Amino acid sequence: MTAFQKTMATERPSTSMTGIFLRRLVAKKLGMISAGIIIILFCVGILAPLLAPFDYRETELNNALRGPGFEDYLLGTDRLGRDLLTRTMYSIRTTVIITVVTVLTGGLFLGPFLGIVAGYFGRWLDTIISRIGEILSSLPALLMMILINSTLDDRLRGVVRTFEDWSGIDGLISTGAYSYFLVFGTLSLFFWVGSMRLIRAQVLSIRELDYVTAAQALGASPVRILRQHIFPNVAFLVILGISSTLAGIAGSELVLTWVGVGVQPPMPSFGALLYEGSGARTVRAYPHLLLVPGTVVTLLLFCFVLLGDAINDAFRGD
Repeated sequence: MTAFQKTMATERPSTSMTGIFLRRLVAKKLGMISAGIIIILFCVGILAPLLAPFDYRETELNNALRGPGFEDYLLGTDRLGRDLLTRTMYSIRTTVIITVVTVLTGGLFLGPFLGIVAGYFGRWLDTIISRIGEILSSLPALLMMILINSTLDDRLRGVVRTFEDWSGIDGLISTGAYSYFLVFGTLSLFFWVGSMRLIRAQVLSIRELDYVTAAQALGASPVRILRQHIFPNVAFLVILGISSTLAGIAGSELVLTWVGVGVQPPMPSFGALLYEGSGARTVRAYPHLLLVPGTVVTLLLFCFVLLGDAINDAFRGD
C-alpha cells in the first residue's frame, strides 16, 4: 500500500490526494531545478523564430564547417554553412512540439480517459481496453515505430500533396512539416498505455471506498461521481504518467529521425544534427557538430529523468 492510499479514510478526505502530491513535489529541490531548466529550454524552442540569429534554412557554402566564434556564428556552422545555434534552437522547437502534442494526445487525454473508463465501469470495457494495452506493451515499441513510419511515409506524402493541390496551401512537403503528423500518431499510439494502467489501478481502489459507494446508493450519476470523487484523486497520476514518458518520447523522436523515418529535412531535429555530426573523422575534425546538439539534448533528457524521479518520490512519499 502506497503512502497515498494510507491517507484515504472511509470518509471523503478534506484534502485531495492531488493536493498532498503537489506539496510533496514542490519540496523536491532537484526536481524543481530540473523543471526550471526544462521550462527555459521549452521557451527557447517556442520562441526560436524570434530568438534565432539566422533562418534555419539559410545556407552559406563559403562558411561551411566553421568553428564556434567565427564571425556572427556563435556556435559555428554545419556542412552547408547553416548556423548551428539557429538549428539547435529549432531542434529544441521540434522536440517541444512533438513532446507536447504526444503528451496531450496520449498522456493527458487518451491514457487517463481510458484508465478511468476501464477502472470505474469495468466488465467488458475493462477487458477490451486492458487487452489492447497488453498487446501494445508486448510489442517492441521502437522497432514498430520505425516499421510504421517507413511503411506509411510515402502514402502520407501522397495524401498531403493531394491536400496541397486541393487547398492551395504550399510548404507541407517542401519544409518537411508533414512528417510531424506521422511522428505524432506513431508516438501517441504507444505512449498512452502507461498512464492508462496507473489511473485504472487507482480508480479500481477508489471506487470501493465508502464515500463513493454512498454516493452511488444516493443515486448520484456516474458523471457526477467521476467528477467529484474519482478525478480529483487521480489527477496527480496524470502528472506521474506524463513524467515517466517525457524522456521516452523525446528519445524516440530522436532515434526515428536518426534512422531517417522521423522529422524530415529541412526541418531541424536533434536526431538529424547528431547524425550529421557523428563518425570518427567528423568528430575529430569538427567536434562542435556533435558537442553542441549533443550537450543540449543530453541536458534536456537528463532533466526529464530527474523530474520524473522527483515526481516518483513525491508519489511514494519519500
